[in-house]
Amino acid sequence: MVAHLLKLKLLLLRNSLRRSTWQLVGVILGGLYGLGLLGLVVAGLVTLGALDLELVRTVVVLGGSAAVLGWLVIPLVVSGVDMTLDPARFVTFAVPMRQLMTGLALGGVIGIPGLVTLIALLTLAVTWIRHPVAALAAIVCAAGAILLCVVGSRLITTAGAALASSRRFKDLSSTVAIIPLVLLGPIFAGITAGFQNSPGFAGELAHILAWTPLGVFLAVPADLAVGEWPTALARFAIGVGTICVMAFLWQKSLSHALVTPPHNAVTRKGAGDLGLFSRFPASPTGAVAARALTYWMRDPRYAASVILVPLLPILLWFISGESGDLSLLNYLGPITAFLLAWSISADISYDNTAFWIHLSAGLSGKADRAGRALALMVFATPVVLVFTVVPLIVSGSLADLPMMLGLSAGALLTGAGFSSVLSARYTYNVPLPGESPFKTPPGTGFSMLAIQFIGWVVLAVLLLPELGFAIAYLVTGNAVFGWLTLLTGLVLGAGALIGGIRLGGAWYDKRGPELLQAVSVNK
Repeated sequence: MVAHLLKLKLLLLRNSLRRSTWQLVGVILGGLYGLGLLGLVVAGLVTLGALDLELVRTVVVLGGSAAVLGWLVIPLVVSGVDMTLDPARFVTFAVPMRQLMTGLALGGVIGIPGLVTLIALLTLAVTWIRHPVAALAAIVCAAGAILLCVVGSRLITTAGAALASSRRFKDLSSTVAIIPLVLLGPIFAGITAGFQNSPGFAGELAHILAWTPLGVFLAVPADLAVGEWPTALARFAIGVGTICVMAFLWQKSLSHALVTPPHNAVTRKGAGDLGLFSRFPASPTGAVAARALTYWMRDPRYAASVILVPLLPILLWFISGESGDLSLLNYLGPITAFLLAWSISADISYDNTAFWIHLSAGLSGKADRAGRALALMVFATPVVLVFTVVPLIVSGSLADLPMMLGLSAGALLTGAGFSSVLSARYTYNVPLPGESPFKTPPGTGFSMLAIQFIGWVVLAVLLLPELGFAIAYLVTGNAVFGWLTLLTGLVLGAGALIGGIRLGGAWYDKRGPELLQAVSVNK
């Protein structure tokens, strides 16, 4: 039965590659990337064996712990990871639990991540080749480490299957997952600073990880190389015990999943509760605004843009800290306004086939464009205002407030108007409703980048009057130019917003059926 499961895994992989050319291309590119990364790791591990034992131990434990952590964390933030042998498909088959778990565990090694990790771990035998006992132990510990990775990954995937069936959990996990990705720069900078400021930081961290399930198997050969047999046996016992506990929990989770199918939670709402629709005017524009704002609150594809906003101060502070000039934080308001205004440039693409609701209702293009812009303004206006004023107060630069308010107002109003035109004229592939906001549909890269690049250039040209007065203010220090920036941003921005709604509405009325056809094909 185990051999049959492994054969089934290979057959499914082969058939999926035959069915989709893009998936084949992705596997080839992933394989090439994996081979390149594996080559660097293998070369580094082979070279590492000639260095000091303590340094070898530190590097191996830190690198191995990071790999094990990756196996455990990725299933938490990416749904559907390697579900080629989905346990739910075996519900109607009387497969013995032990054989099913063995087949699923071994099947988890089949694939680019599993093979790369296994080969890298086996290369540790070459790293410790100067110490024969440690080299032999490295082979055994490599098997233990890869088993820990696979069993832990399967446990997390199986245990989270019931939660993953909940739409609310999917939305929340997809939204929260973007936070560590956005903050990768500051996180790595903090770790690097720790290494630079404390020479013994790496060794102390490796010593701690060596007693955790993340690094126990990696530390055993190092202990044997220096003759610390009791410590090596204790750590090996911790690793084996961790695998046993994970396997037991996985068995319980798998048994529960096979007899209790996942279900979607049903929420009850009071009769007559219209939500946001009761808080907007009873007009076509108000209805569109309520619908769009609901999307902003509940759709993870929109939420990914919103959750980026509170992270912008951290990113700008990090960039400013690198250069030593914190004045970049004063431009937080205009940058936020620009990004938020641009976020509705693909609104119709995100609607996908649900766009038919607007067409079938006979909604005018002007009401559609105005409603979407109104939904954006509801939350963007206070956020941009706070992000414009607070940094200036903190830095003691309130004299620049008129200029900054002008840039922020111009970017938000003009950007919203231009986005109202762009989304009614051009569509491109975006993640479908319910999918992860990180997913990039095949064949979308060039068209999306071209539209966004050209759009950013056009929007920058539209903002030239405000930028011109702002530059004049910064160069001369004359407050008149600051107030002219504010006046220009408000007047030209309002004009651009009204004009964009009208022009975008005209494009909408003219191309409504073509837009529906385009977004229906973008799948």
